[in-house]
Formats: sequence, C-alpha cells, structure tokens
Amino acid sequence: MVVLGVVLRFVQEMRADDAAAKLQAMVSNTATLVRDGKEEEVSLKMLVPGDIIRLAAGDMVPADVRVLSAKDLFLNQVALTGEALPVEKKAAPASADVQNPLELPNICFLGSNVESGSATAVVISTGGSTYFGSLAASIVGQRELTSFDKGINKFTWLMIWFIAVMVPAVFLINGVIKHDWLEAFLFSMAVAVGLTPEMLPMIVTVNLSKGALAMSRKKVIVKRLNAIQNFGAMDVLCTDKTGTLTQGKIVLEKYLDAHGEPSEKVLQFGYLNSYHHTGLKNLLDEAILDHEELEERLKANKKYRKIDEIPFDFVRRRMSVVVEDETGLNTLICKGAVEEVLNQCTRVEVKGEIIEVLPERDAKRRQSADELNGQGFRVIALAYKQMPGASDEPVYSVKDESDLILLGFLAFLDPPKDTAAEALKRLQSLHVNVKVLTGDNEIITAYICKEVGMPVEHLLLGSQIEAMSDTELGVAANTTSVFARLAPAHKERIIRALQNQGHVLGFLGDGINDAPALKAADVGISVDSAVDIAKESSDIVLMENSLLVLEQGVLEGRRVFGNIIKYIKMAASSNFGNMFSVVGASAFLPFLPMLPIQVLTNNLLYDFSQTTIPTDEVDADWLTIPRQWTIGKILRFILFIGPISSIFDYLTFFMMLYMFGCWDNPALFHTGWFVESILTQTLIIHVIRTNKIPFIQSRASWPLIITSILIVAAGALLTVSPLADTLGFVPLPPRYWLYLTIMMLGYAALTQIVKTWFVRRFGE
Repeated sequence: MVVLGVVLRFVQEMRADDAAAKLQAMVSNTATLVRDGKEEEVSLKMLVPGDIIRLAAGDMVPADVRVLSAKDLFLNQVALTGEALPVEKKAAPASADVQNPLELPNICFLGSNVESGSATAVVISTGGSTYFGSLAASIVGQRELTSFDKGINKFTWLMIWFIAVMVPAVFLINGVIKHDWLEAFLFSMAVAVGLTPEMLPMIVTVNLSKGALAMSRKKVIVKRLNAIQNFGAMDVLCTDKTGTLTQGKIVLEKYLDAHGEPSEKVLQFGYLNSYHHTGLKNLLDEAILDHEELEERLKANKKYRKIDEIPFDFVRRRMSVVVEDETGLNTLICKGAVEEVLNQCTRVEVKGEIIEVLPERDAKRRQSADELNGQGFRVIALAYKQMPGASDEPVYSVKDESDLILLGFLAFLDPPKDTAAEALKRLQSLHVNVKVLTGDNEIITAYICKEVGMPVEHLLLGSQIEAMSDTELGVAANTTSVFARLAPAHKERIIRALQNQGHVLGFLGDGINDAPALKAADVGISVDSAVDIAKESSDIVLMENSLLVLEQGVLEGRRVFGNIIKYIKMAASSNFGNMFSVVGASAFLPFLPMLPIQVLTNNLLYDFSQTTIPTDEVDADWLTIPRQWTIGKILRFILFIGPISSIFDYLTFFMMLYMFGCWDNPALFHTGWFVESILTQTLIIHVIRTNKIPFIQSRASWPLIITSILIVAAGALLTVSPLADTLGFVPLPPRYWLYLTIMMLGYAALTQIVKTWFVRRFGE
C-alpha cells in the first residue's frame, strides 16, 4: 500500500508538472521588440517590463501589455474568456467602472493573439507575473481534498476511535480476569485486526476501477479513480458555455431576406463574397465557407468569375467583390456591418422585386437586425448592385459601393451542441442542478441557455461578484443559475463558495480560463476538443462530442458508491457486533472466547466473501438522487445493526455453555461460536446490501451468491478438515446445526425489521 500510494502521488504530481510545462511552452515564441528606434525579434524570455513591442496580425501577444497606439486592433481572447468573437483594443484610457481585467480595452494579455490590425504597446508584466501566469500557478498547486477524500478520511477516523476504545478494553478485561497478559495481548491484537475493515482499499479500488472501465466503453476517460464516486455524489454541475454547451465555433445560423424570411440567394451571394475575397478570412467568412455544397455548385456551373475586390477597412466596416456571370454582367456584392451597409442602400429586393427604400421600412429592418443581436447573433448585412457594361478590369474603388440594393442579413452564432438540451434534462431528472459559468456576455449566454432549455431566472455578472464577500457569493450562487462575463478567478470563487454551502461540485470546461475551476471542483470534466491544459487539470475527459454520457457517468458513480457503502455498512456493523460480543464474553468466561488464530481465520473468510461486492447491482431507486458520505448516518447504522449480531452471539454462548456443557470444553465453545459467527456475517451481506427484502425484491449478483455459499461451506468444513487440530476446532454435535438454522432465520428476520425501521426513520 505504501508503494502504491507513492506511485500514485508521483503520477499525479508528474501530470501537474506536465501541465505547467505546456503553459511554459507557450512562451517560447519571439516578439518584435523596439530598442534604440530599431525593431528586432527576441525570445519572449528576454522581454522585461518597460519594453516597447509591435503587434501585427497573426502575432501571439508575448506578455501583458498596455496599448500605446493601435490601428484596427482586434484580438482573439477565446483561450482566456471563452468568447469566440474577436474584441477590439484601443489606446484610450479605460473606464473606471470596468471590474473584470479581461474587459480592459487598452490591455492585451498573454494567451491571446492578434486577428487583425496592428499596435505599439509597452510591456507591463512577463512570465509568471502575467494574468496567464497566475493560471499556471493555480494549476500546479496542491489539489484540495474532494468530497470522496474527506468521506474516506472521516470513516477511517471513526474506525480508529472504535479500535482505540475496544482493543484496550479487551486487553485489560482478559488480562485482569485470566491473569495471562501475553495471551490477552495477542487476543487484543487479533481483535484489532477483526475490527479493521482491511478490505476497504481493495473494495474501493476495484469498485472505482470497474466504474472506470465501464465509462471507458462509453468513450469516457477517467484520469483519477476517485472522480467516479464524486461524479455520483455531484449535486451541482457548473459548466462553461463555449465548447461545452456549444460547439465552440461560429456557425452561419440564418440567412434572411429583407423581410426576415430564409433566402437561398442571400446565402449564395454571401458565399461568393467570402469565397472570392483575398484578405484575411475571419471566423464569419469561415462559417459561410462551411457551406461546401455551394462551392461544388458554383464550380459545376462555372457561372461566376472574379473581376475585382474592394478590401475591408475599419472605417467603412465593409468589403466588396465584383464578379462576372456567364452573360458578362458584373455584380458588386458587399457585406459588412449592418449600419454601414444600410447607409449605402437606396433600394431593397423583396421576393424578387426591387423597390425603393422607404424610411419606415428601413427603420423596421434596422430594428429586426437589433433584435437578432439581442438574441445573441452576430449580424452582418448583404447588398449588391448590377453594373451592365462595366469594365472587366480591376478598376473598382470605394466610390462604387453606392446606390446598393439590400438583399438581406447573415446571422452567426456559436450554436448549442445537439445533445446539450437532452443531457441537461436527464441531469435534472437525477437531481443534479446545472449552472452556467462563462466569460461570454450575458445576452448571448441567456440566448444559448434558452435554446438548451435552461431557465435564466437569476443572472450574475463578474463585476457584481467583485463587490461580494465569499459569504454573500455563497448565498447568491445558491439561487443563481447563470453567471456571465467571468474571469477565471471568478469561476474558482463560485465553485468554492458552493462547496462551502455543502454542495459536491462538478465543473465542465474546455479552455485555459477553465483550468483553475476544473482543479477546484470535486470532479473536473473536460471534452475531447479542449485545450491540453484543461485536459490535464480535469479528472474526466469526454472523448465523444456528446454530453449524454454525463448521465451515464453520474449513474455509474452512484453504483460505485453504492457498492462501497455496502461494504462499509457490512464490515463495520458486523465487526463491531462481533467485538461487542468479545468484550462481554471476556468478562464472564474462564477462557478466551475465541483463539487469536480463529479470530484471524474468521476475519479472512469473511473478507473473501466480500471480494465480489463490486460485481453486485445497486437498486434502481438508490440511483435517483446524489449520495454523499454521511458519517453520522453510518455511525448510527453501526450502533443499531451491529448489536443485533451480538444478541445471537450471546444466544450461541448460552447454547454452547448450558446445552452442550462447554464450561470445561473451550475447544467446542470456540468451534460453535466460530461457525455461528462466520454464518451470520456472511448472511448479513445479503440483508444489508439492499433496502428491500433480500432474495425476494432484490437479489445479489451470482458471483456474490456463489462466494457466500463457498465461504459458509468452507467455515463448516474447517471444523472437520485436517486443519481442525491446528486451528483448535473439534466436531460439532448434530443438534447444533438444527439450533443454528433456527437462529440464522431469526437473525435475518430481526435484522430486516430493524433495517426497514432504520431506513424509514433516518433515510437511506
């Protein structure tokens, strides 16, 4: 066990080191540094605060920098915020009410990259001092104890207290009464072994491994075995939005004409524009170009060829291409920001008819675009004009983008995964409360939540969280279902606040910004498309692009925990009952109630009978709600159920002493109690394993039934086997077996009655 513990610790720490190494690998690029008026490429590790650097399209931001001057600078911050669309950065001072540092318009952070534009900036933080570096520090720190770890620790201390009280009592009673302190010491040590649930590590590990194998067949990788039980105990699942609930990429969701009706012509003209322009293709262009069926159609028809293009700039906020069809007619197709394109339109095409733009209709179209924006869509407008007799040479300029015909709108979104709504519904049916934690804005988040069937009753922003104490946040987090505009530290705070409220937390995330939250949660869950850092920080990785396996993971976790709890209840209550009998018997018997070798043999056989518990099924109604470690309830169970076996132990003592005259025949007494003890302990497995009536309403797995029969047979046969003399056994009278059968039936009936009352009184 020591070697196994060291190896596991080594592997876990090695993983943490690998995660840190991956973060450090991101700072191995070069940056464009300005020194003495000259530009030079230097390694990132050579940068120091105060250095002046240049940024251009395609560059990775090499440090946390303050923008000094910028021209149309747009950054992709998805790794830090989860927001898929680029954000603009400027040199202007930030507003005083900005709480989230990632929303500062004049600061660029390590971990983001330049999508377009250029800038000059001054370095303010490098390496581990950067915002990104703080995430690295949180990943490699020591992981805190999860719900499972705490539960095991509490149960361990409970057993230690039992042993600390009962073993000295057995030692002193036997030493004082029988005056053989060496024999008393050996017997008390055997009692200590009998009280110890030594099979617990094996039962726990086998159960967890069985659960991990079951999950692997569903293409779910379990990196930390303890996560299986935490998965089942989870009552709150916090999830990032981008890449987990959503597909993590921008998709063209709608292509609408001026009346808001779907239009194939809008899609076709949008495709022509994105296909033919030669500038940097942004995420919106890529979303349009995903409609590859149009490319095949255009190639087949050879209908259009490119004549010229008018590039995008951030003043006009639009771009155009000019194409020629097979008749020689030139068509200018313009797409861009809604306001900028509409301002250039004097006409509009409606159901194939071209009419003049009327002010009231124009206002309504602008309102429709605003409504789409309010639903979380990124909207651009599309317009065109035909130019008969125009030049076939590339001579077109910005002045040609006038007198346009509005064709319609293209609406983009990072859409929810197909399985998200169904997965969330199933989790709710298992009493797992789902909360969304995202760095994205509240409008898009609310729309996505609505799409996947999550009511947005309460919404909390990162800026509001900044003003809250941990206690206030805990209270607010209990009633809030959606959190938006969060920094990574906010996510971690929310998780810890909910844990302090007594919840077992799962967190589902896929970005660098999710790493601290993944590590803080009781079970960190990531997806196959996640960044490496997120996968390293997680306990479970979903290898399929389906969230439905979350339900299977929760059920598997509850099955695993169910079988672990079975063992704990069986072993602890049975051992406690036996030792309770030992203490009482030691007080009035002139000899040891059982020889140390017999105590150890009994314990060994009982342990073998429980090795097949991991194969057992768990009652379906036990799986419907989250299950946590409740040491108080386990203690009550031990105190109520354990002494029942003592009642029948004392009946056995009475039978052996007064019906079989064992006052002067210790060997027969030892043999009679040994057989009764092993039979009652093995029988009790089948009573305690279910809250229903055993064998009738709920039957154990066949491996568990077979091992129970084998152990009972082995216990009986040992008394007449060649080992009988060595173990101190003698043959039992035939009448003994009749009395034992009656006692076994009474024991099972009484235990079932008390167990049923206990479940009704204290719960499962």
